[in-house]
Amino acid sequence: MVYPPAQPVESFAFERIRYEKAAWRATVTINRPEVLNCLDFQTLRELSRAFEDASWDDAVAVVVLTGAGDRAFSTGADLKEQEEYFLTRPRDYWKWMGAFIDTHYRLLNIGKPTIARLNGLVVGGGNEFNIACDLAIAADHVTIRQVGTARGSVAAGGATQWLPLMVGDRRARQMLWLCEEIDASQALQWGLVNQVVPYAELDAAVDAMAGKLIEKLPECMRYTKQQTNFWRDFSFHLTAGHARDWLSLHSGSPEVYEGFQAFRGKRPVDYLGLRRRAAEGGSPEFLWGPPRRDCAACGAKGIPEAFRFCGNCGATL
Repeated sequence: MVYPPAQPVESFAFERIRYEKAAWRATVTINRPEVLNCLDFQTLRELSRAFEDASWDDAVAVVVLTGAGDRAFSTGADLKEQEEYFLTRPRDYWKWMGAFIDTHYRLLNIGKPTIARLNGLVVGGGNEFNIACDLAIAADHVTIRQVGTARGSVAAGGATQWLPLMVGDRRARQMLWLCEEIDASQALQWGLVNQVVPYAELDAAVDAMAGKLIEKLPECMRYTKQQTNFWRDFSFHLTAGHARDWLSLHSGSPEVYEGFQAFRGKRPVDYLGLRRRAAEGGSPEFLWGPPRRDCAACGAKGIPEAFRFCGNCGATL
């Protein structure tokens, strides 16, 4: 008896991903092309379960991670979900980030080689899943980008830890700080991907690489992966938990609010607005100042400092 027994893919009833196993290979596809394969909580949980199963299945020798369609591998966090829940409940971001970290752990420690099949936009947390894979093959129309400092976040779910290891310190800072697109040819030159091919040849290139990996000794492959993961594991274990807590606290901040408002309104982010507020002696950490005022009329407490009237009873403060 094989322990634990391999599960047929139909038994999972996944809704956000496609999971296939055949010919010594598992393929995991983020299946949300209508939203550019962005990652909500359910998607992360389904990815985690698929990686767990692929890790346990002795009939799987290599795992391929990709996105549905030809527009995006993944554009990272689902901003609609983030805006709906996390601006008002930062503690819920802590839960989401826990699922994100857990999925990375399962992918990193899957015990088998992994290939990122990059089929379109690779943005933010999507790039963190790209670089969590061992190898990557990109279609020639692919662009890769980090967006944290431009949108109100920090790419500490893998990018701040691993990009310096992969592309070097100066290039990592360029990607993380400037948030500019890296095209496929530049990604290949920098070592961010292993191969670039025309989109029509992407599947053949992934098949060829998978075939080479399958023709290797599984125990030696598993331990070689463990050894070559050392610096990734070291940096991630030291920083991911800290990042989870800081990002949770930060998710209710004006920087995040402004990033979401700009995205929803399809307008540029007002980067200088918060800087001006700080330079002029204001409090950019709060939208309307710290909650330091009380209402003498109705007794309401913790009213933002910049409010002139009580939001509860309307009395002048």
